Amino acid sequence: MKRYNIINNKNKRELVLLKASPCIWGHCSFCDYIDDNSLDTKSNEILNREVLKNISGKYKSLEVINSGSCFELPKKTLDDIKSIVISKGINKLFFEGHWIYRFRLSEMENFFKVPIIFKCGIETFNNKFRNEFLNKGAVFSSPLEVSKYFKSICLMVGIKGQTTDMIKKDIEYLLKYFKYGCINIYTENSTPIKRDDKLIQWFRENYSFLDNMDNIEILWNNSDFGVGGN
Repeated sequence: MKRYNIINNKNKRELVLLKASPCIWGHCSFCDYIDDNSLDTKSNEILNREVLKNISGKYKSLEVINSGSCFELPKKTLDDIKSIVISKGINKLFFEGHWIYRFRLSEMENFFKVPIIFKCGIETFNNKFRNEFLNKGAVFSSPLEVSKYFKSICLMVGIKGQTTDMIKKDIEYLLKYFKYGCINIYTENSTPIKRDDKLIQWFRENYSFLDNMDNIEILWNNSDFGVGGN
């Protein structure tokens, strides 16, 4: 399992994949990524400390991801990250947070005292598909409501049952309401959710131009950030 990488193109930053306690939601129908967690807090702390030793502060920007939300990281790991932020002169952080945590984001901002870009996995703005099929557990009235809390969102493209109209609307909202965005092209995993290769090809033909936008990242493969395993 690779847990450290340097992103040298858009939003230049160092990136670490850490271990935390189980995702607070943990019911998304398409996700087996949550298996990378543990209730053994001490073990998580030790592993995370070793991973964090890789951080050099090269770009003064750091993204921290885990199999859930940043709020599930051990307290000692958060302390270690804060020490690195200070010692390496990190002036921008990227963290992930489930919609459930939207009212607690200021806790992290107050703790780290540097700007934080919070990313939220919305997957799609189609409420029925997001919550009834993907079981995302994120209920909101509009993209504007989401943008009040999160500057960055993650969308999913290429799942059987999605439509071109749904994706068009998702991209429209992403570009209109959010400063940053990450589009994940779906890769089949151990869940029953299937990939739609024709839909992905349509997206490639119509939206590859997003690759040229500095604020949008497309993960054509789920390993494109250079961390993780099989």
